[in-house]
Amino acid sequence: MMSLTRTRTCFFVYCFLSSLELPVTSQTVVHAAQAHSAGSQVITASLQEDEYASFHAENPAWKFNHIAVDYHNGNVYLGAVNRIYKLSPSLEVQVSHETGPDEDNRKCYPPRIVQPCSEPLSLTNNVNKMLLMDYRENRLLACGSLYQGICKLLRLDDLFKLGEPFHKKEHYLSGVNESGSVFGVIVSYGNASPDMLFIATAVDGKPEYFPTISSRKLARNSEEDGMFAYVFHDEFVASMIKIPSDTFTVIPDFDIYYIYGFASGNFVYFLTLQPEMGNGPTTGSSTGREQVYTSKIVRLCKADTAFNSYVEVPIGCISGNVEYRLLEAAYLSKAGAILARSLDVEPDDDVLFTIFSKGQKRRPRQASQDSALCVFSLRKINEKIKERLQSCYKGEGTLDLAWLKVKDIPCSSALLTIDDDFCGLDMNAPLGVSEMVHGKPLLTDAVDKMTSVIAYVYKNHSLVFVGTKNGRVKKVRSRNTG
Repeated sequence: MMSLTRTRTCFFVYCFLSSLELPVTSQTVVHAAQAHSAGSQVITASLQEDEYASFHAENPAWKFNHIAVDYHNGNVYLGAVNRIYKLSPSLEVQVSHETGPDEDNRKCYPPRIVQPCSEPLSLTNNVNKMLLMDYRENRLLACGSLYQGICKLLRLDDLFKLGEPFHKKEHYLSGVNESGSVFGVIVSYGNASPDMLFIATAVDGKPEYFPTISSRKLARNSEEDGMFAYVFHDEFVASMIKIPSDTFTVIPDFDIYYIYGFASGNFVYFLTLQPEMGNGPTTGSSTGREQVYTSKIVRLCKADTAFNSYVEVPIGCISGNVEYRLLEAAYLSKAGAILARSLDVEPDDDVLFTIFSKGQKRRPRQASQDSALCVFSLRKINEKIKERLQSCYKGEGTLDLAWLKVKDIPCSSALLTIDDDFCGLDMNAPLGVSEMVHGKPLLTDAVDKMTSVIAYVYKNHSLVFVGTKNGRVKKVRSRNTG
């Protein structure tokens, strides 16, 4: 049996892996600077000093997409192409579950498993798009790219399939094939009520089928008919946000990319990268000008079934007069005593460590190598949202949410108190904040692009570990810079 120190080391490394961007064409190594043969996919973990364990898939084509770690025992769950693996803390395979390939066509909606499809079917890989631990029910949510985004519910102990809902419209979560296109957050309300699942996803031109954000019922019985149903849905109101068709008239290939999500206090947050509106109808076309992107943080109340609390805030970072506006990765942690003094917050306050690329324009596969590690105080982001809510409910300005309300809609005045936990009304919602919140830069690198981040507090210091595109790991100790 492992020592406590060794177990903690494994757990930390695996947590870091879960936020690491995994290159498609080369192996990923946590400890960097190690070369491996191209065409396979490997994860490596440090067990103790000068001792390592590695795992690679038996088929080089089964690339690794996501990792989840059981904090009770250190077991590792690995979402790959066509497979889900359960590994021991020393990366030994305990069991695997086959998820594909199968006959499919991404144009079939609903999928052919529900009704006949006129599109030609072909043997299609199942790319894992989301892997979530549901501790309360001892199960794993494994969502893939087959059949417009079907999720399996697997027992943690042996990956036995507990359920695979697929017979209702709400069971199809996303038609996007990419592994980084879906982000989920499980919200608990105590033993009296079932948990809820907040899902955020790119819609890949299918807004009529898929909401970009929604909250779903996470039933305790994995085979229950209401599994993944919207928390609330009637003719006029639903627990979802859909991208309007008018938005695609302005930017034909508009989509929102969700980088990270988490729950804190009474709210759920998602960090996004989305095209800017307002630059003319040619901006988003493949033949038009280069698209401008903005990084934003989205906030929703956990208990808001009508999504009236939706607010989004632009975020960015400036270091040495260089703007970093393209969000790459994020991680929620505590400030710690030393960093807290620099940010003027409390040591136990939540902070967001983020990675941004330079600039605000992005071409596929040609993003800048210049990147920055920045930190945000979640309290200050919430203060900015509160200020915006207060001004809007005084009738000042517009809703300022161009992609969701293509035309400007004036704020309406109402006599009420906006406190820290205000969850909105069926007016002045959804709401956008125009003024950007700037993070505090901690590190920049113009050569080895930073792509992932994880952090924790040790002896009052915030220790940040950053993964790079070339597979290196940088350790950063944030100081009180005043």
